[in-house]
Amino acid sequence: MLGEYFSILIFLIVAFGFAALLLGLSWLRGKRNAYPQKNTPYECGFDSFDTPLQNARQQFDVQFYLVAILFIIFDLEIAFLFPWAISLEYIGWPGFWSMMTFLGILTIGFVYEWKKGALDWR
Repeated sequence: MLGEYFSILIFLIVAFGFAALLLGLSWLRGKRNAYPQKNTPYECGFDSFDTPLQNARQQFDVQFYLVAILFIIFDLEIAFLFPWAISLEYIGWPGFWSMMTFLGILTIGFVYEWKKGALDWR
């Protein structure tokens, strides 16, 4: 019985080995010198950490959390709407109303984002 899973084990060993090999090569051959352009604020909006005392506990704007929540709202909606639309014929009215409940909860999250100003450009 375990012989049937041997090919999966070989596949996993080769995949993890190849990934480890590529990560090791990139670590060995990669440049580690930071130049001024690399340290400028890009998407996050604040300067990179200059000293070892600065870490991830630094305070930053709650706007980043709101954008993440907004992404999750729309990502979940799309991820569940396509399979629901395909199987709607088979699941009937209970499936329809369960999706309406789900969309209602997502709408509440969207309204929260809207009220917090996550959709306003500053």
